[in-house]
Amino acid sequence: MVGVGSTGSTGPLNNRVHHVRADELDGYAAISGGTVGSKRLWMGLVENPPLSATDNHHHGASEAGIYVVSGHPVFVYHDGTKEVRVAADPGDFFLVPPFVPHREENPSPDEPVVVVIARTTQEPIKVSVPDLYQLSGEMEE
Repeated sequence: MVGVGSTGSTGPLNNRVHHVRADELDGYAAISGGTVGSKRLWMGLVENPPLSATDNHHHGASEAGIYVVSGHPVFVYHDGTKEVRVAADPGDFFLVPPFVPHREENPSPDEPVVVVIARTTQEPIKVSVPDLYQLSGEMEE
């Protein structure tokens, strides 16, 4: 198919379809400003090993969409009263709104978790925070 693929076109980055093969990933970033010239989207593959957890963090002004490819991650956030733990299965999707602190955990002793993440910025923003907390009020759009 003409225009598909990471090779075969020497035109500007924003006038064709881009195909990023798994063996061409820049770290975990598949689609970003650096890989294909994206201006408003970052997508990547993230693998969390067994018995692991991320730190508490948010993604700044970026929305994050998450698709669970394999494993059984637990997403943790704060509802204003307590931590809420949401267990996920392969095929599940999540939306993490801007600035919402959360963490991902993999409680399995032997199975990694693999997720695809899409964010509404071209780069992978991750801001670590010491604790989970609820945002006060509605965020501006």
